[in-house]
Amino acid sequence: MGLFASLEPNQGASPAGPLADRMRPRALEEYVGQQHLLAPGKPLRTQIERDEISSIILWGPPGVGKTTLAHIIAQRCKGYFVRFSAVLSGIKEVKAVMEEAALARRGGARTILFVDEIHRFNKAQQDAFLPHVEKGDIILIGATTENPSFEVIAALLSRSRVYHLLPLETEDILILLRRALEDKERGLGKLNVEIAEPLLNQIAVFANGDARVGFNALETLAQGAVPVDGKILVSPELVAATLARKTLLYDKSGEEHFNIISALHKSLRNSDADAALYWLARMLESGEDPMYVARRLVRFASEDVGLANPQALPLTVAAMQAMHFIGMPEGALALAEAAVYMALSPKSNSLYTGYDAARADIEATVAEPVPLHLRNAPTRLMKDEGYGAGYEYAHDLAEKVSAMECLPPALAGRTYYHPTTQGLEEKFRKRLEEIRALRRRAAEKKG
Repeated sequence: MGLFASLEPNQGASPAGPLADRMRPRALEEYVGQQHLLAPGKPLRTQIERDEISSIILWGPPGVGKTTLAHIIAQRCKGYFVRFSAVLSGIKEVKAVMEEAALARRGGARTILFVDEIHRFNKAQQDAFLPHVEKGDIILIGATTENPSFEVIAALLSRSRVYHLLPLETEDILILLRRALEDKERGLGKLNVEIAEPLLNQIAVFANGDARVGFNALETLAQGAVPVDGKILVSPELVAATLARKTLLYDKSGEEHFNIISALHKSLRNSDADAALYWLARMLESGEDPMYVARRLVRFASEDVGLANPQALPLTVAAMQAMHFIGMPEGALALAEAAVYMALSPKSNSLYTGYDAARADIEATVAEPVPLHLRNAPTRLMKDEGYGAGYEYAHDLAEKVSAMECLPPALAGRTYYHPTTQGLEEKFRKRLEEIRALRRRAAEKKG
């Protein structure tokens, strides 16, 4: 088993390694958080305790315990443990490990294969796991920060159980930080670090659900504090300087990007100005392209505000131009103005539903030629062919409305726009009713 020799189980963190690595829990009893999966009696915990683990995908944000959980499983479950990084390994390495795993199984041993960042493996690399998962050569544990529905091939997903790990609670982070301060073997216990509880809570909030961020911040503070009388005193000033800016979990091309823009859109639709400002700020402060946000606000103006308030569209376009002109951070207020304006505005999606209905008819019906009476006839030949014949010029009519049908024959009489009673659209609704009544009367006279 030469390939496994250097990859076999977890020998513990180096005493010189980062605090986050040194303090990695070594047993289920030390593990903090994810009680929805690991509380006594929960299926995953039971599988681990009984050594009956099957292939699983651990999905969750950074620093919530995915790798730690894989190591705990490796120590609790009998067999070879191989750790793979999708960033560093290719198809050649995958095939080599699969061959070793098949040999091990024939010898009566099983292989637990942990693939960190499995979403970074391409389809061909993920396909290489399939036959070995099916035959039982390996028990696959994949870890990913991305939604497996989009990043893991369907065949592999169907043969694995997905467990969704959540961001750690502030109290979870506090437990881990206190443990690091007290632990003299792996933590900072020998340094005699003193930090007030409110400051420790500040670090836990700053960590934003990521234990690694919390550990790194605490270690940086311990290294930067000045020793006094044999103690390392962490001051509020040092904490403020160290935690100057929180790094928000955000991936401009990943699921969190779509989750937050969805939250912004739905907050606007629900007329919640406070939530709209929060999600807008989350996107912009996380480094999102402000012009992407501006384009989404312009879209919202037409899709969800529409003719209930026609001023929403020019206002959002102006906000987009302002952002383009002055950039961040000043331009954020222009987008905030547009967002609050639309949150408080009356809303109608009648344009959206009307356009969607028209588009559906285009897909479902034959694309009939434009009726002759609606065609221009700039040449004699076209006039001879009947182009423009029967066209009724509305300006020549007393009511400015004719009975002339403007839709293709197969769709004659179809209605797409159904205005609501919201905002200015109530006036448009009344005007539309008036126009339709005029058209009916004109048709009756014509008939």
